[in-house]
Amino acid sequence: MIELILGGARSGKSALAEQRAAESGLAVSYIATAQAGDAEMARRIAHHQARRAQHWVLVEEPLHLAAALNDHAAADRCLLVDCLTLWLTNLLYAGSAAQQAEAGEAVNCPLLAFETAALLDCLPNLPGRVILVSNEVGLGIVPLGAVTRLYVDDAGRMNQSIARIAQRVTFVAAGLPLELKGG
Repeated sequence: MIELILGGARSGKSALAEQRAAESGLAVSYIATAQAGDAEMARRIAHHQARRAQHWVLVEEPLHLAAALNDHAAADRCLLVDCLTLWLTNLLYAGSAAQQAEAGEAVNCPLLAFETAALLDCLPNLPGRVILVSNEVGLGIVPLGAVTRLYVDDAGRMNQSIARIAQRVTFVAAGLPLELKGG
């Protein structure tokens, strides 16, 4: 079963995902995509680590998410990915996408294209349960910067693609889940 949990910053989406993973009755592997590039991000990561069950397996994978999912998926396992939008940010800056957008060029980034396609290809074939956490970033105004617009557009397209694949999609606002699909 593939589940997508969407929400804004500090909406409660990660806490809901962790709750659902714990309630699954399956062994849990937590796939973290964040990188501590600065002290503030390190504090955010520490907050998530402190809240997480100690017996869960931790997999840190900032770029090659499909490979990590394929490596760790099993019929008796729940994979919790937190979060897709940080993963997307990592891809934009690890490859050429951010530089191309900043230069006003058409974005043609092999890393971004390969990794996002690999994720969408692998999801329907994974055994066990997969819970994916992602930010819904398209509810505000259109951002001013080219890289930020690219990020918002790509995040929106990614969330739509995964929502089509997922059996359950939940939107979280103010800690309250709203079931959009399945459930």
